Amino acid sequence: MTAPGFFKRTLTKPDGRLLLLYGRQPIMDGLVATQPLGDAPAPANPHLRWHPLRGEWVAYAGHRQNRTFLPPPEFNPLAPTQHANNPTELPAGNYDVAVFENRFPALVAGAHDPPAGVVDTRPAQGACEVVVFTRDPSSSLGKLPLDHLELVLEVWADRTAELGARDDVKYVFPFENRGVEVGVTLQHPHGQIYAYPFVPPIPALELELQKQHLQSTGRGLLHDVINNELRDSRRLLYRGAEAVAFMPAFARYGYEVWVAPLQAVPSLTLLSAAQRRDLARALKTVLLKFDGLWQRPFPYIMAIHQAPSDGEEHLEAHVHFEFYPAFRMQNRLKYLAGSEMGAGVFMADSVPEDKVKELQAVEVRLE
Repeated sequence: MTAPGFFKRTLTKPDGRLLLLYGRQPIMDGLVATQPLGDAPAPANPHLRWHPLRGEWVAYAGHRQNRTFLPPPEFNPLAPTQHANNPTELPAGNYDVAVFENRFPALVAGAHDPPAGVVDTRPAQGACEVVVFTRDPSSSLGKLPLDHLELVLEVWADRTAELGARDDVKYVFPFENRGVEVGVTLQHPHGQIYAYPFVPPIPALELELQKQHLQSTGRGLLHDVINNELRDSRRLLYRGAEAVAFMPAFARYGYEVWVAPLQAVPSLTLLSAAQRRDLARALKTVLLKFDGLWQRPFPYIMAIHQAPSDGEEHLEAHVHFEFYPAFRMQNRLKYLAGSEMGAGVFMADSVPEDKVKELQAVEVRLE
């Protein structure tokens, strides 16, 4: 049991991978971990290479080219097993959320002996996990009941705590890629967690700027951003007692949305029950508005940024969710082209004050 009302069961797959089952009710005894049939992939040994002109590590994991790609529904590896002769990654049972070690990881604890080269290399240690949000393949993160969505938040926090305690992990990054437009290879509602052996460049830059702001003003940077958005109010999508969802004034994408607790909390592990509850409402509001605007599943990338896992307090950090739209439709969204990809300078084709009105106009029901 991870928190009042939440339950957890730990299993081991036949190939040794970890399987965790989470539920809002007690999980039945006797569940046996399963895995798809077929030859197991060779043990992964990914490595990192240093990019000297960007000052960042690049991960190399060629074995991922062989991962399962958009299988038909009857061969969905993330659905609960229905027949013993066609096992999947998940057993049948009464759990709500499942987490297991990725069969095709880009980061592994046992990575070793990276190839020598003309740039610095190191083993790609860490972890890659799959988070299956629901047993229902036709659902989505935004369609989950609020208490189920709260459980997902608790699962992310539980994995952040356990992975972040490892010596080979410096940063825990939960995320969701939704839609084939961003390269999703399995349609079943799921996200992933990458536990990096370093702090990735984008969160690192955010954290450094937040630290500088805290040192110079005594206030949190994102806390100031949120207060400015609350005072302006034009770009708000949700305002609750503990959480807020808004399109930032500096949004680079046409439908970029951020979700955060109103008060600064460094990581998912430190959220109170009230904050998780209201964050679930904020997240569900945004996700339903995305789908409601298009009247179809809306492809996006959801990134969760939080404090590093180094044992420090990180008072500058403010955990938050960043949503980036992932496709172009009727000239509404933007491709990343030469300036964005080559120079890192975004050329915005719209202003947030216009785009947010479309999302604000979408009526949603949370209950």
